[in-house]
Amino acid sequence: MSRAAQAMVFRGPGTPFEAAELPLPSRLAPGEVLVRIRLATLCGSDLHTLDGRRHGPTPCVLGHEAVGTVEASARPGVEVGARVTWTLADSCGSCPACAEWDLPQKCASLFKYGHAGLGDGSGLNGCYASHIVLRPGTAVLAVPGGLADGRVAPANCALATIACALEHLPRPCRVALVQGGGLLGIYAVAWLRAKGVETVFCAALSPERLSAVEPFGGIPLPAAPGAWPASKARLMAATGGKGADLALEVAGSSAVVPEGVACLRPGATYVWAGMVHPETRLELTGEAVIRRCLTVRGHHNYAPRHLAESLAFLARHPELPLDRLVSPPLPLASLAEAFELTRTRRWQRVAVAP
Repeated sequence: MSRAAQAMVFRGPGTPFEAAELPLPSRLAPGEVLVRIRLATLCGSDLHTLDGRRHGPTPCVLGHEAVGTVEASARPGVEVGARVTWTLADSCGSCPACAEWDLPQKCASLFKYGHAGLGDGSGLNGCYASHIVLRPGTAVLAVPGGLADGRVAPANCALATIACALEHLPRPCRVALVQGGGLLGIYAVAWLRAKGVETVFCAALSPERLSAVEPFGGIPLPAAPGAWPASKARLMAATGGKGADLALEVAGSSAVVPEGVACLRPGATYVWAGMVHPETRLELTGEAVIRRCLTVRGHHNYAPRHLAESLAFLARHPELPLDRLVSPPLPLASLAEAFELTRTRRWQRVAVAP
């Protein structure tokens, strides 16, 4: 392995990406896997890092949503030439979070791809590169045949997060409200409908985002302040005034929480999965939760089984129009342009390919 990997190095907010060659490992440690990246997509968390809203070690290679081909493997069962995707984090498997709490995503020695410095291990830690080295505690999953790369790449972040957040639905669960029309919200609509939820409303501010809801089986609800009272009345009318069985927050804003509570029936479940930054102070009374006997759960990232369930979901549902959500791939060298395209929100995900 004497060749070098091509990578776009991030040195901090306000600085341009730097095209660089990084050495490939001369040999892999037991359990490691060298993957050649076929396609990567830009997640909102990468944009937050680029803008300085999320902090991590630099210099680094960003990116954690990808699909690739195994180029070398020191792990039994992972074959050279296989098309694979992988969990966005590496876990030890033995700490309390891994072994007792069923939360490997909260491992005591958690390593997250796309958020580690060049000095950490091989340095090939992110997906905006031609290669990545996967660590021994990373689940590596073969991609089912027939699934296009653009459908698979976002699964190891957005779709797997939804699989985790919606693993346990309330009973009964006939009506759900999804708050947020980004990729998490669209995945949630499709997931809930596939699980048999009869009516799934999706509230979002952007008319462009709302236009994507119906093809996935959801009912769009304008969430702008002036439009929300009528939207809430529509939801309540659909439930005979009782309210939804489930609400899922993937808007990333605490401003939607009082509305979510107001739309729930007594005994309902409220799941939070989008408010993953500090600017999410809540304006909510304990009384609003207690008197209505609500269950409130927070979910962050996912366990390996959720990625496996996501790939199976994609294979079972080829009819979903997911291709229209991901842009045609830009060259990796045009990563800065890809981030600017992400800001326009024209696509739910912008793709790059080495």
